Amino acid sequence: MRSGLPCSSGDGFIRTRGVHFLLNGSPYYANGFNAYWLMYTASDPSQRPKVSAAFREAASHGLTVARTWAFSDGGYRPLQYSPGSYNEQMFKGLDFVIAEARSYGIKLILSFANNYDSFGGKQQYVNWARSRGQYLSSDDDFFMHPIVKGYFKNHIKSVLYRYNSFTGIHYKDDPTIMAWELMNEPRCTSDPSGRTIQAWIAEMASFVKTIDRNHLLEAGLEGFYGPSTPQRNSLNPGLKIGTDFIANNRIPGIDFATVHAYPDQWLSSSNDQNQLSFLNNWLDTHIQDAQNILRKPILIAEFGKSWKDPGFSTYQRDLLFNTVYYKIYSSAKRGGAAAGGLFWQLLTEGMDNFRDGYEIILGQPSSTANVIAQQAHKLYQIRKIFSRMRNVERWKRARAARARRGHWRGGNRGKRVGN
Repeated sequence: MRSGLPCSSGDGFIRTRGVHFLLNGSPYYANGFNAYWLMYTASDPSQRPKVSAAFREAASHGLTVARTWAFSDGGYRPLQYSPGSYNEQMFKGLDFVIAEARSYGIKLILSFANNYDSFGGKQQYVNWARSRGQYLSSDDDFFMHPIVKGYFKNHIKSVLYRYNSFTGIHYKDDPTIMAWELMNEPRCTSDPSGRTIQAWIAEMASFVKTIDRNHLLEAGLEGFYGPSTPQRNSLNPGLKIGTDFIANNRIPGIDFATVHAYPDQWLSSSNDQNQLSFLNNWLDTHIQDAQNILRKPILIAEFGKSWKDPGFSTYQRDLLFNTVYYKIYSSAKRGGAAAGGLFWQLLTEGMDNFRDGYEIILGQPSSTANVIAQQAHKLYQIRKIFSRMRNVERWKRARAARARRGHWRGGNRGKRVGN
């Protein structure tokens, strides 16, 4: 079994070194998208062409990473219909998503659970424990109650050990998966001190790493600052949710930091100008902190602007995308910690019931689709430059080694060796 052993540099797994992602030894940038619906849609074989179309359109715009759900707990068409019991048809949907991503050269970030009650979330886990006679006073008991934590660990284990029916590879051994995410946007408002979430991330990160040392892991955080950095708290958009960007991401099992950016939701009563200036500040500070304090890569794992916003224009959406993309590009170009951005969310044709205002359909020409493709091209150019520099370094080292060998051989030239 490979897990637990350090893998060779050419095995296709994304790694981190300092503030960079590496793929087979060269810097890697995650320009990509969110598409939470992939497994759900692929669980119906007649709908799989939509998944293929999404990956095809993404790849043709230069996108390399997709973030999606590896959960659907209880309720309608679940993956896990009760603790530890799984719907094979839904798991086959996720198998298909991974196989298809692989064939389009797209890496995946897979999330284990939801903070919110869509697709079950922490509420479903808590209700499962209640239905078995446990007294739990709030959904935040998800983070503390040993029985609920046991259910969640069991789900993590079921996903990691899953044997993919299309590829024949266990998920924990598949380099198509770039990273695991503990939870989509964990929040624990009942404990604003941050201690509950801190302990939960530490416990779950260590649990994941005991099973799978191949893959990167992140916590799913939105990026709100907490008690460990009181001087940063004024940057938060007024939400106290029990997370702590610095303390949470310092946990050893967490390989890279994430930040989400929704100025249109967080500052809904502000004008576009104020929202944009918040965004500039928010991103600058997180990128600096990832670089100087955490010394880990940072991914802007969700950002977007809804056409449902009052006074929406495509120009304003492009401005937001360009702002996010420029922050990533200018950091990456200097060898900084910003390692990519994933917009929310990608859809394809014929998915009207999934529209939430934030959707981008790359199959329909738009200025935003052009902005996305340009960023992919710019990050690809940086990768090429860094690869070239790495090759030049290799060549110099090889030349120096040859020269040393030549010098040694030259020292024996014309002399008899032996008898």
